[in-house]
Amino acid sequence: MPVAYGGMDESTGSRVQARRFRRLGTEVVHGFEVPVAGDPFSRLVGLSFLDRDRAPEGLLIPACRSVHTFGMRFPLDLLFLGSGHRPLVAVRAVGPGHRVRVPQAEAVLELPSDWDA
Repeated sequence: MPVAYGGMDESTGSRVQARRFRRLGTEVVHGFEVPVAGDPFSRLVGLSFLDRDRAPEGLLIPACRSVHTFGMRFPLDLLFLGSGHRPLVAVRAVGPGHRVRVPQAEAVLELPSDWDA
């Protein structure tokens, strides 16, 4: 699986992830194994208020057409998906304090951007 960013625990070799994602189910989408934001809290908060090294390699938000980046501490790459997770629109390096909307989307894959690394 691709790794969007570091955040590895050197003692165990595993990724250190914020606790709020541990209870979510996961899905493999375009080569990324990501938590699925299926409840209102995880959909609203998403990856915000986290340092990049505590974020998972991405987050899938089903039934979503619009994403905000309020509270983000790092930029996001957004992949808006259609039926069957077919890519519709990719938006790179969306910084904090923005809103992006694609009316045709059925889901969004949020990935920590590597454009500012």
